[in-house]
Amino acid sequence: MMTEQMVVSVVKDAFYYVILISGPLLLVSLIVGLIISIFQAATSISEQTLTFVPKLIAVFLVSVLILPFMIQNMKTFTIEIFKMISNLK
Repeated sequence: MMTEQMVVSVVKDAFYYVILISGPLLLVSLIVGLIISIFQAATSISEQTLTFVPKLIAVFLVSVLILPFMIQNMKTFTIEIFKMISNLK
């Protein structure tokens, strides 16, 4: 009974940390893609690389900027998992 609650807790925390870590990168990609799509619609430019390269650069820059935040959250989650493992009997 107790292990089922622990499994649910671990899965809930895992989803939380996945959203917390990947959310900013996905949000930046979404915003840059939307801006480029509006630009392409306004100028009738249909170049496919125009959407890919700026998104790639923006996601790279944001990932470099928030890397300490991402590492801290992954470290926190890993420590919580190890504490749960050590408490198992």
